[in-house]
Amino acid sequence: YVRGDVRDRAAFEPLVIANQAVVHFAAAVSVGQSMYQVDRYVDVNTRGTALLLDILVNTKHAVEKVIVASSIGVYGEGAYACAVHGPVAPIIRPEQQLAERDWEQRCPHCHQHVTSVPTPEDKALYRDNIYSMTKYHQEEMVLLIGKTYGIPAVAPRFFNVYGPRQSLSNPYAGVAAIWLSRLLNGKQPVVFEDGGQLRDFVSIHDVVDCLVLMLEKPGADYLPVNVGSGQTVTILQIAQLLAKLLGSTIEPQVTQTGRKFDIRHNTADITRARETLGFAPKVTLEQGFSELIEWAKSSPDGAVDFFDRALEELKAKGLLVQP
Repeated sequence: YVRGDVRDRAAFEPLVIANQAVVHFAAAVSVGQSMYQVDRYVDVNTRGTALLLDILVNTKHAVEKVIVASSIGVYGEGAYACAVHGPVAPIIRPEQQLAERDWEQRCPHCHQHVTSVPTPEDKALYRDNIYSMTKYHQEEMVLLIGKTYGIPAVAPRFFNVYGPRQSLSNPYAGVAAIWLSRLLNGKQPVVFEDGGQLRDFVSIHDVVDCLVLMLEKPGADYLPVNVGSGQTVTILQIAQLLAKLLGSTIEPQVTQTGRKFDIRHNTADITRARETLGFAPKVTLEQGFSELIEWAKSSPDGAVDFFDRALEELKAKGLLVQP
């Protein structure tokens, strides 16, 4: 274990040279924060990955596989189906639509509401924030250099990952951890829009299983691969499930307000992971969140709730949309 910075070549290069595989997950990770810490996000995510690739290209090494963490953020909105026009890929909802509390996506052709469907890897990509742009940079650079120099590379596109040891005090982390921290501190989970946003939450245990398959098998080499559970759930249901498993009577606060950078729906089509790697998620939502809660109760670091501070930052930057 070496504590260092992926932008520091003196620390990074010896580690790359000494190993047979690189699993590159270092990144700054908040969508909202990326919209006002632009230089930091590009520097950590894009330049940190560029330095890794520069080392691989210009030094003698024995690296046989590179895995780089990508994200559902590269899709922008998920995949949709229009009753008239079939598969469609709408872009981010306009601010006026959010202000009118018209939450559901509309067909870019006929402007009728569309239905969310699981998102495959070949869906048209649309980056609507700096974080998602940098994740796209990371996966594209790694796959390109991998193909060019014959270094097998895979870009797992993680959906909503949760599980023991994730930060409970980082207000920019995954929404499940943020809400759990709120509940443990006797506060309401804050749910934007109407809570009907569809997501795919995947246990860290299933994620690790998939990563091991990526390291050991060649089936997904040089490809982006969705890593999710294949289960669809609303974010309001997640907030309610956390409270139920905690035995809490605290109800979520559904704000009926939107954020400029938020997508409506995105769920995982994990066909590629199943077919190329034999990936089969095993952990149910109740099992996974029960484990997360038990770990959180005994975590030595505790759960310090900084969500209100992060929310004020978004308000100050004009990133919330009021009706």
